[in-house]
Amino acid sequence: MPELRPYRGDYYLWLYIPSPAAGGLFTALFALGTAAVVWRMVKCRAWFCTVFVIGGLLEVVGYAARAVSENRTEQLMPYVIQSTFILVAPALFAASVYMSLGRIIRSINAESLSVVPVRWLTTIFVCGDIVSFVVQASGAGVMVTADSMEMGENIILGGLFVQIIIFGLFAVTAAIFHVRARRYRMSAVLEHDTQWEKLMTMLYVVSVLIMVRSVFRVVEYIMGHDGYLLAHEWTLYVFDALLMFGVVVIFAWRFPGNLRPAKMDAEEIVQIQQEGVVAPEK
Repeated sequence: MPELRPYRGDYYLWLYIPSPAAGGLFTALFALGTAAVVWRMVKCRAWFCTVFVIGGLLEVVGYAARAVSENRTEQLMPYVIQSTFILVAPALFAASVYMSLGRIIRSINAESLSVVPVRWLTTIFVCGDIVSFVVQASGAGVMVTADSMEMGENIILGGLFVQIIIFGLFAVTAAIFHVRARRYRMSAVLEHDTQWEKLMTMLYVVSVLIMVRSVFRVVEYIMGHDGYLLAHEWTLYVFDALLMFGVVVIFAWRFPGNLRPAKMDAEEIVQIQQEGVVAPEK
């Protein structure tokens, strides 16, 4: 029978015996989902999605570490791997979401409709995401011992709050662009090309899933190491694993790969420039 064993003295890393079945299931699911994203990425040569693939691989390794921890609850390495990798992987998913928006905007020649200059859009949000990633990873590394647990939890909370703020600003930016772009549906490029709106819907859905997961993590760490959420395994799988697997599936299904600036004839360029959708070509 599996037994919950202390890491050092009377300090326990785990507050429950991790389920090998649940860990194995999500290891397989994330592996399949990530493989689908890799296939789409290679097919479309959409190398900017490499960061998303890395996030998927972190999920695979993280849940694999949980799957083998049933009889290793006293070992530090499997615990650190699963807690850190599962915690930071969504930040890499978010980075791909940020990069996708800029490519969608360029694909319909609507740079002037973005409230943030497109040349800076990806840089601003991805840099914020990197800060969130580094802070969360640092916190996860700090909280592995009883003496530094509270400090580590506070560091992780800081990283999660940064992620939520960045995501909120991104959502506002995306929504403003979307509203402005819909006003110019009479232009030929936007009227006949509906792909961009399907991709915008994809970005909204995965953004909501990542946001809900981030809020769950904030509440989890606010409640602390002995709180209900950290002390019960099912909450991780319902509010993190399941939601992030949904992100991978949706991203693979509605993949933002074939995003190239729309080709327009001279008449369409003049029409759209008059409407204010794009700046004159240099």
